[in-house]
Amino acid sequence: MLFVLLLVLALIFLPSPWDLVVIACAALLETTLWVVGIRYSRKRRAQVGVHTLVGTVGEALSPLAPTGQVKVDGEIWEARSTADVLPGESVRVTAVDGLTLEVEKT
Repeated sequence: MLFVLLLVLALIFLPSPWDLVVIACAALLETTLWVVGIRYSRKRRAQVGVHTLVGTVGEALSPLAPTGQVKVDGEIWEARSTADVLPGESVRVTAVDGLTLEVEKT
Protein backbone atom coordinates (compact mmCIF):
# COMPACT_ATOMS: atom_id res chain seq x y z
CA MET A 1 0.00 0.00 0.00
CA LEU A 2 2.73 2.44 1.00
CA PHE A 3 4.77 1.33 -1.99
CA VAL A 4 1.94 2.10 -4.41
CA LEU A 5 1.33 5.53 -2.89
CA LEU A 6 5.00 6.50 -3.08
CA LEU A 7 5.26 5.11 -6.58
CA VAL A 8 2.42 7.30 -7.82
CA LEU A 9 3.74 10.39 -6.03
CA ALA A 10 7.26 9.80 -7.37
CA LEU A 11 6.10 9.38 -10.95
CA ILE A 12 3.92 12.49 -10.88
CA PHE A 13 5.89 15.04 -8.88
CA LEU A 14 9.61 14.19 -8.95
CA PRO A 15 12.12 14.74 -11.74
CA SER A 16 13.70 11.79 -13.50
CA PRO A 17 16.65 10.72 -11.32
CA TRP A 18 14.85 11.25 -7.99
CA ASP A 19 11.74 9.26 -8.82
CA LEU A 20 13.85 6.11 -9.20
CA VAL A 21 15.50 6.74 -5.81
CA VAL A 22 12.12 7.14 -4.10
CA ILE A 23 10.76 4.01 -5.80
CA ALA A 24 13.80 1.98 -4.71
CA CYS A 25 13.50 3.25 -1.12
CA ALA A 26 9.79 2.47 -1.04
CA ALA A 27 10.42 -1.06 -2.34
CA LEU A 28 13.09 -1.60 0.31
CA LEU A 29 10.79 -0.29 3.05
CA GLU A 30 7.90 -2.47 1.89
CA THR A 31 10.11 -5.58 1.78
CA THR A 32 11.48 -4.83 5.26
CA LEU A 33 7.95 -4.49 6.68
CA TRP A 34 6.96 -7.84 5.14
CA VAL A 35 9.99 -9.64 6.54
CA VAL A 36 9.56 -8.17 10.03
CA GLY A 37 5.83 -8.97 10.02
CA ILE A 38 6.35 -12.56 8.94
CA ARG A 39 9.08 -13.16 11.54
CA TYR A 40 6.93 -11.65 14.30
CA SER A 41 3.90 -13.75 13.40
CA ARG A 42 5.93 -16.97 13.37
CA LYS A 43 7.41 -16.32 16.83
CA ARG A 44 4.05 -15.76 18.49
CA ARG A 45 2.10 -18.85 19.45
CA ALA A 46 -1.67 -18.73 19.45
CA GLN A 47 -3.19 -19.26 22.85
CA VAL A 48 -6.33 -21.36 22.79
CA GLY A 49 -8.33 -23.38 25.29
CA VAL A 50 -9.84 -22.78 28.69
CA HIS A 51 -6.45 -22.91 30.43
CA THR A 52 -5.79 -19.42 29.04
CA LEU A 53 -8.46 -18.08 31.41
CA VAL A 54 -6.34 -18.77 34.50
CA GLY A 55 -5.20 -15.44 35.92
CA THR A 56 -7.80 -13.31 34.16
CA VAL A 57 -10.10 -11.01 36.07
CA GLY A 58 -13.87 -11.14 35.78
CA GLU A 59 -17.01 -9.89 37.49
CA ALA A 60 -19.48 -11.86 39.59
CA LEU A 61 -22.98 -11.81 38.09
CA SER A 62 -24.67 -13.72 40.90
CA PRO A 63 -23.70 -14.43 44.50
CA LEU A 64 -20.96 -17.06 44.77
CA ALA A 65 -21.79 -19.02 47.90
CA PRO A 66 -20.08 -21.31 46.87
CA THR A 67 -21.29 -21.47 43.23
CA GLY A 68 -22.73 -18.90 40.86
CA GLN A 69 -22.03 -17.16 37.58
CA VAL A 70 -19.19 -14.86 36.55
CA LYS A 71 -18.44 -12.90 33.40
CA VAL A 72 -14.87 -13.32 32.12
CA ASP A 73 -13.72 -11.85 28.78
CA GLY A 74 -17.33 -11.21 27.77
CA GLU A 75 -18.43 -14.81 28.42
CA ILE A 76 -20.65 -16.08 31.22
CA TRP A 77 -19.23 -19.06 33.15
CA GLU A 78 -20.29 -21.18 36.11
CA ALA A 79 -17.89 -20.47 38.96
CA ARG A 80 -17.05 -21.79 42.39
CA SER A 81 -15.42 -19.83 45.20
CA THR A 82 -14.30 -20.68 48.72
CA ALA A 83 -15.22 -17.20 49.99
CA ASP A 84 -18.58 -15.51 49.57
CA VAL A 85 -18.58 -13.10 46.62
CA LEU A 86 -21.36 -10.59 45.98
CA PRO A 87 -22.63 -9.62 42.51
CA GLY A 88 -20.52 -6.90 40.91
CA GLU A 89 -17.31 -7.77 42.76
CA SER A 90 -14.13 -8.58 40.88
CA VAL A 91 -12.83 -12.13 40.87
CA ARG A 92 -9.66 -13.76 39.53
CA VAL A 93 -9.71 -17.18 37.90
CA THR A 94 -7.37 -19.59 39.73
CA ALA A 95 -8.22 -22.90 38.02
CA VAL A 96 -10.57 -24.57 35.56
CA ASP A 97 -12.47 -27.75 36.46
CA GLY A 98 -14.38 -28.92 33.38
CA LEU A 99 -16.69 -26.05 32.55
CA THR A 100 -16.57 -24.56 36.06
CA LEU A 101 -14.08 -21.86 36.97
CA GLU A 102 -12.42 -21.78 40.38
CA VAL A 103 -12.26 -18.12 41.41
CA GLU A 104 -11.07 -15.96 44.28
CA LYS A 105 -12.05 -12.45 45.29
CA THR A 106 -9.61 -9.73 44.23
